[in-house]
Amino acid sequence: MIILRLKNVKNAHDIIEKSCYIVMNPEKYKSRWNEIFNNDNPIEIEIGMGKGDFIIGMAKKHPNINFIGIEMYDSVIVRAVQKIEDEKINNLRLIRMDAGDIENIFKREIDKIYLNFSDPWPKERHAKRRLTSHNFLKKYDSLFKDKKIIIQKTDNIDLFSYSIESYSTYGYTLKNVTMDLYNHMIDDNVQTEYEKRFHENGVKICRLEAYKNN
Repeated sequence: MIILRLKNVKNAHDIIEKSCYIVMNPEKYKSRWNEIFNNDNPIEIEIGMGKGDFIIGMAKKHPNINFIGIEMYDSVIVRAVQKIEDEKINNLRLIRMDAGDIENIFKREIDKIYLNFSDPWPKERHAKRRLTSHNFLKKYDSLFKDKKIIIQKTDNIDLFSYSIESYSTYGYTLKNVTMDLYNHMIDDNVQTEYEKRFHENGVKICRLEAYKNN
């Protein structure tokens, strides 16, 4: 098992508060996130963005889509802030919050959700904390503007198997399911920091797309 250790950043909280990319008090923008971006482009979110490689890469690659990265910990999200502090990426914003409160932040305005290398919460008593549990899928229902789309990547085969069952029993249709992404490479793949490290060490990456019409 590969463990990525992260040192605390001095004055992380102050760095976060001063960043133009961080949205403070995000609940104020529920149902009107288009005002943050000053356009009506699609909005896609990554829940558990880590140090931001994926969401930053996606924002740069797709300037006509608005991206929001969500991360719970100051010590992690500050790394993303440091990476982009001298850049101007107009279609990117970051939120420091617990994903359990996500239905208080968005309402009928999200086009796609990305779940990349989420905490597997391996113990059965913690199953409801998994971001692909029915508990969270119900929360996501109120976020989506129209069709529900979730893209998931993970190195954890047990979480992947659990997620497949959870999506299916919740009414999602699964497409492009693979347990070895780099032998079924897609054109639009953007790596996370975990994914890059895992791939370099020969760890297979699982990926799927989940769709639901209502």
